Amino acid sequence: MSDPGVLSVVFDLDGTLVDSEPNYFEASRRTLAEHGVAFTWTEHESYVGISTRETVADWRRRYGLRVSADGLLAALDRRYLALARARTRTYPEMRKFVELLAADGVPMAVASGSSPKAMEAILTGTGLAEFLHTAVSADEVGAGKPAPDVFLEAARRLGARPAECVVLEDAPAGVAAAHAAGMRCIAIPYVAAQADAPEFATAALLLRGGQSEFTARSAYAWLRRASP
Repeated sequence: MSDPGVLSVVFDLDGTLVDSEPNYFEASRRTLAEHGVAFTWTEHESYVGISTRETVADWRRRYGLRVSADGLLAALDRRYLALARARTRTYPEMRKFVELLAADGVPMAVASGSSPKAMEAILTGTGLAEFLHTAVSADEVGAGKPAPDVFLEAARRLGARPAECVVLEDAPAGVAAAHAAGMRCIAIPYVAAQADAPEFATAALLLRGGQSEFTARSAYAWLRRASP
């Protein structure tokens, strides 16, 4: 394929590159069950795209939990890491897209609300670490999504200007963060019912059908047209 020009691509991880939300839900369900809270998938959907640190802080407020945020976070991370190492599925077309970009030398990064340990476990376990050498966790910046911090740090590490970056995201908070960072965004909603969320209206390309609508070649063709 032709060189797409001056361009860097920043991927969200959970729900975008990999289908890790079932693992996060199960880890969350088990963690909250320890404190007498029955947690449902519908409740979990409201946390898609939110950093784990901000998630547990909200749990403490919402469910009146007395355990510390650090204690909850440690329990959640421990359970999630065990599940992630055992069973994390990469979206096939996303893997193809990463491989296409890598073959053309396009700089890439991952910017996620997950912890650095969780990101490392998934990227290594799925083999994506071979292509994605730059990874930024919300734990490493001032604020998680919808703040732009994690995307701006990814751009800094890639040596790219925000206007040269295209973000791939599945959640409203992530799309809002990309917009706040001054980056274009390909939005691939994980939760179909959220496709009409106002944040998605800021995306340069919205695939309302989510992953079922995403193909590596069509996304690559769009990048070539959108290249600065």
